[in-house]
Amino acid sequence: MNTQITQIARRLHGLREAFDLTAAEAAAKCGISREEYEKYESGTVDIPMSFICEAADVFGIETTALISGDEPHATAYFITRKGTGIGIERNKAYKYRSLAHGFKHAKAEPFEVTVEPGDKPLTLNTHPGQEFNMILQGSMQLQISGNDLILHEGDCIYFDASRPHGMKALNGEKVRFLAIII
Repeated sequence: MNTQITQIARRLHGLREAFDLTAAEAAAKCGISREEYEKYESGTVDIPMSFICEAADVFGIETTALISGDEPHATAYFITRKGTGIGIERNKAYKYRSLAHGFKHAKAEPFEVTVEPGDKPLTLNTHPGQEFNMILQGSMQLQISGNDLILHEGDCIYFDASRPHGMKALNGEKVRFLAIII
């Protein structure tokens, strides 16, 4: 597994210990099974971004702090220049770049997401809240609540993120999109 996932897993383990919680208690607070939580904390499996956001909320820290180990400090504004931001590569297919990583107590989590083409089946996930996606480059299939939708450059969608959803790049080309988790 990549070193970034391993570092996130270590921070997750440290937070659980700091709160004096068992894996089962932490898992219950995050709304997942103990077995799934232990896999994430082991650093040997991919950790979904939705879980990272949920765990950060449960432990009362900024998502950025869980991803990078650094606390955000800006309270008036924060600029993320083109090609910068805190990146997280969960696996070879999905790359996330946090766009508000320096803003303290952000009400939403904006990410630039890149999905590489491939023939793997869609992986569905859920997370609390809502999500906005705007396609910046390419085309993607978005499955949400059993509906298969095709989105092209410039298209946007706003949806209930608690419903099972997943995406994949189309036409053998990567897709880049703005994802805002609220």
